[in-house]
Amino acid sequence: MRADKVAGMARIAVIGAGMGALAAAARLAVAGHRVVVYERTDTYGGALRRFERDGFSFDTGPGLLPLPAVYRDLFVKTGKEPLEACVELVQVDPSSRHVFADGTEVSLPNASRAGVVAALDEALGSGTGERWGDFLVRAREAWDRTRRPLLEEPLWPNWQVLAEREPYPAAPRKRLLRTRRAGTLAEVADWELGDARLAALLESHAVRHGLDPRTTPASAAVLPYLEHAFGTWYVRGGLRELARAVYERCVARRVEFRFGAEVTRVLEKDGRVSGLELTDGTVAEADVVVAGVAPGTLDRLTEGTVVRGDGEVPPQLPTAGRLTVLLALRGGRPEGTAHRTVVHAPDREAELDALFGAAARDSRPTVTVLRPDDPALVPDPDHEAVVLSAVVPARPDEPFEQYAEHVITAAGRAVPGLRDRLLWHEVRTPADIEDATGAEGGAVPAPALAAAGGRLLHPSNSTRLPGLFAVGGWAHPGGGLPHAGMSGALVAGLIVEGPEFRGSQ
Repeated sequence: MRADKVAGMARIAVIGAGMGALAAAARLAVAGHRVVVYERTDTYGGALRRFERDGFSFDTGPGLLPLPAVYRDLFVKTGKEPLEACVELVQVDPSSRHVFADGTEVSLPNASRAGVVAALDEALGSGTGERWGDFLVRAREAWDRTRRPLLEEPLWPNWQVLAEREPYPAAPRKRLLRTRRAGTLAEVADWELGDARLAALLESHAVRHGLDPRTTPASAAVLPYLEHAFGTWYVRGGLRELARAVYERCVARRVEFRFGAEVTRVLEKDGRVSGLELTDGTVAEADVVVAGVAPGTLDRLTEGTVVRGDGEVPPQLPTAGRLTVLLALRGGRPEGTAHRTVVHAPDREAELDALFGAAARDSRPTVTVLRPDDPALVPDPDHEAVVLSAVVPARPDEPFEQYAEHVITAAGRAVPGLRDRLLWHEVRTPADIEDATGAEGGAVPAPALAAAGGRLLHPSNSTRLPGLFAVGGWAHPGGGLPHAGMSGALVAGLIVEGPEFRGSQ
């Protein structure tokens, strides 16, 4: 892959105003380049959108922020004001409440291994906490082995090493005369945790990202570990406020924005990027193009030019999307309510078959219920704004309004009297995600993971076309708010320092 260092002040065109693209734009502007962002919609933030009605306000994308250090670093590197001076970060405690299929419940404290062990022992029975704690120790080893190559460094040219090596140190399991080790997340749950509720707890971290635990590698253990080790955070006013703060940082660094400007083609001259062409025929010359778009969109923009070749990580195929249901409730949020409750599906196999197989969509899903303690989201203290979300196939033409009723019914297990309190609800489907982000089918990219033959890695940030770089969830290191911020840092490093750039130290 080519990643030539850009000398002097360059003209840099950024396609899209998602979080990865914004992170790259701010860093490149600070490095002295002229940066212009071309966004086809009328606003910034990618999936971080807001819906407002009757004094209620809702996040329609991610509602919680893991690993806020990524955005703290962005603000430190791009200006004098730290992140906390631009948004109010609140650590969510408990980190999550879980309602399992058999009716048992547990609330897990934020970023406390001892607290989590004690809570599980009390709620699920003696020994469950110890098993989960032992799993977290092994998950930490997987995290230590993959953190730099998967998150902090450009994708290795010999990425096949990551594809073949399973970093999770699975506990040995003797059966008859053979000793086996778990190779998938489902096997970790079955062989090492030994409790259906612990299995649901573990597998929900994969399902949340649209990953089938039955085929997802054991290395996905890093997903619950990341949340456990670094905590879960909320941005007062909603996660849209984070997008606002990053956008305003870009503007302060003199990044220019062109909203309603859809790019139709990436131009090249003499074997190198030369600019962009817009729908109205306008040509914008550029020395470098940073594309924060999904793989299919990048292929269309570079038609006739091979930007990915043999021997490189292939783009991930769109699989899963999100169904989000916004609830306006009469009656205030009760004291002591958990910010996040996960209501687990009553039938694990039916849910997984419906998501990743050919089963009908009438199964009951795992539903995440977000109930922020935030006066900015409601018209007065006598009302509550609640966001429900579930993973669904990335097929925007399905009748999701009917499926939304299953989601509301499941949420009733976490919100007593939900139906009686409901004033109105709004449904956001994969079609809405496709409209906001341009991702085919409204798919939401998963974070990069090692092993599994590389099918959960994402293509490199540099491409075969000199001067063209990929940023955001569909490029290394994959989906999720922290990963988007990291991709912006990697792209900026490759452009400013060239191919010798090795990430943060």
